[in-house]
Amino acid sequence: MILANMAANGEELVANSHLLPAVAVGCKVGDLIKKYVRSDRNPAVLLTFGGTVLNVRPSPMVAAFSSRGPNMVTPSILKPDVIGPGVNILAAWSEDVGPTGLDTDTKKTQFNIISGTSMSCPHISGLAALLKAAHPQWSPSAIKSALMTTASTQDNTKSPLRDAAGGALSNPWAHGAGHVDPHEALSPGLIYDISTEDYIFLCSLDYTVDEVQTIVKRSNVTCFRKFSNPGELNYPSFSVLFENNGVVRYTRELTNVGAAWSIYHVTVNAPPSVAVTVEPSTLFFGKVGDKQSYTVTFVAEGAGDVSKSEFGSIVWSDGQHQVKSPIAFQWTVVKSGSESMTFWGLFFLLLWVPLMSLGLLIHFRCARGHGNRWLARPLLPLLDL
Repeated sequence: MILANMAANGEELVANSHLLPAVAVGCKVGDLIKKYVRSDRNPAVLLTFGGTVLNVRPSPMVAAFSSRGPNMVTPSILKPDVIGPGVNILAAWSEDVGPTGLDTDTKKTQFNIISGTSMSCPHISGLAALLKAAHPQWSPSAIKSALMTTASTQDNTKSPLRDAAGGALSNPWAHGAGHVDPHEALSPGLIYDISTEDYIFLCSLDYTVDEVQTIVKRSNVTCFRKFSNPGELNYPSFSVLFENNGVVRYTRELTNVGAAWSIYHVTVNAPPSVAVTVEPSTLFFGKVGDKQSYTVTFVAEGAGDVSKSEFGSIVWSDGQHQVKSPIAFQWTVVKSGSESMTFWGLFFLLLWVPLMSLGLLIHFRCARGHGNRWLARPLLPLLDL
């Protein structure tokens, strides 16, 4: 059997078990094969195993099946956060079911090649456990910040990340802050920390106090301290929605987890359609644990194209660390179909908020490459949502 991708999956090759000899090909090769079959009365094919392919270039790439932004429930918070290895992963497999997952498959195996969020989950969970072991005092939000601000947006050819679906360049709605980098995450320099109470931002979504208490299961929660919108959460990324006067302003707080007497300077990357100002442009941290705030103002230069989005970044650097935050710009508000929260939006909030209140929710997606031969075993299954 020759299994050819459709256009939506592009040239990405995902290993699947089959009950008969099979080979997977990309969309372009599949089109050539189909053209050949139609042009020859007696088409012939030879399947040959060419051995394991190492050092694939370019790699990593965003998986074609990985879901994309924008965040439909809370547009003011950029999602996904990061991407991690999740394609063609050698993983433990239950012998209660055959490798194909079919009832007719009676084969038994302790390992299988699997792709999906269930594979990127143990990788990200393992990295979170690694950072917690190296920095026991860090909060879950600090760990997430370290993973996000040090993530890479380049592949192994030093080129920008690409999307396996069509081969075009990826963007933060596909890769978030980028592909996780364990080595860099161990020493991020600065982190965006968030308290448990800050995560309860339902007040900024116009929920009543009673509704918020019902959702978060805490009778002592009030909306005395609330954000004007969820984008004010001290998050390591920005999602900017231009409305009305075309000006958006956010304040963020950074905590020094690097060396004492550190000076960081800011660098802004923005499209021509947006003017970005950061005040102050230099932050000084006298000791470890020092906190400094900055305010960033986004101004839309004229009417933006509501049919597309733009992207940029804010980077704080002391010469050794690069603390990078991705930015997504929209000129229209993304709604989930109505002015109010839909039933499904509320359902997911009921599921997510208890986890978010613990600062444990890391929204990640799958990337191909950089891990095809890693053995994936769940370490923190709580993150596998």
